[in-house]
Amino acid sequence: MAVLLWLGWATPARAAQACTPINEKEVAQLFDQWNSALASGDADQVVALYSSDALLLPTLSSEPRTSPAGIRDYFNGFLAGEPQGHIDSRSIQLGCNEAMSAGTYSFRFADGHQVKARYTFVYVFSDGRWQIQHHHSSLMPSA
Repeated sequence: MAVLLWLGWATPARAAQACTPINEKEVAQLFDQWNSALASGDADQVVALYSSDALLLPTLSSEPRTSPAGIRDYFNGFLAGEPQGHIDSRSIQLGCNEAMSAGTYSFRFADGHQVKARYTFVYVFSDGRWQIQHHHSSLMPSA
């Protein structure tokens, strides 16, 4: 259902732009870029990957983050644990100036504990670069 909603997501302004090509390998590299920003420990590097009007529904907080300041606030706390991300499973969908990656990932923290979660990243090509427009991450059910 989410994919069907995503496929109809394009706005008229985005539809008027020429399509910027992207392939599955490049979408996978967008996650690697995000994961490298996490490894830097610098919330500003992470925030720079999100669009200015991005929505983050984070893994370890019930508060939606709808601004760069809110996203920075979440990652300031999250990065304190020194997370190392790893994709466990992934499905990628490609569109015109849009791409979506959804699946499961794991984070290992400096204290040794691990968190497994489901994720969705929606990327848009805007202002000459691929940006995270929507990021949803939720803990895996215990059962």
